[in-house]
Amino acid sequence: MMDMLRGVEADRSPAWRAGRGPLRLLPAPLFEDRRAWLAILTGWVVALGGSVLIGFVLTHLAPGGAGPELGAAPPLVLWAMIALFSPITETLLMAGVLGILRRFLGPWQAVIASALIWGALHSSLAPLWGAVIWWPFLIFSTLYTTWRPRGFWIAVGVPMAVHVLQNIAPATMIVLGR
Repeated sequence: MMDMLRGVEADRSPAWRAGRGPLRLLPAPLFEDRRAWLAILTGWVVALGGSVLIGFVLTHLAPGGAGPELGAAPPLVLWAMIALFSPITETLLMAGVLGILRRFLGPWQAVIASALIWGALHSSLAPLWGAVIWWPFLIFSTLYTTWRPRGFWIAVGVPMAVHVLQNIAPATMIVLGR
């Protein structure tokens, strides 16, 4: 049993040596920096599943909550903005925010603060939207922190891939629903 625990411990990214705090409840692949494909797949399932669950609960607690106003762009442009441009831009900005937060906070505290900041920013566009958005940003921020010791671009690339996957279905539904 101890060998198994040591193996799990050995797979963890050096970013989490100080501890994971409440994030330890998240699946182990989110904290391992060896298999990007597994981190992306796990991150996507956890981010999307959590978002759907939170969205479902909120629509029953506060029916009629408005989503963000997306403007009147042509469908392909709107899809690209939601599925590609926003994830790329937001992930790069998130990396900067986490870099600043890590100067003052431990890794798990910075991840939670980042998620709350992104939830608040999205709430400024639509209040209930931010209540859903904090969850995927918790996952994106966790992945960035996990992969950061391996290099900036891999640390940005892993959560960016999850973010793109997270946004593809809503972008497609929004465009097809117009």
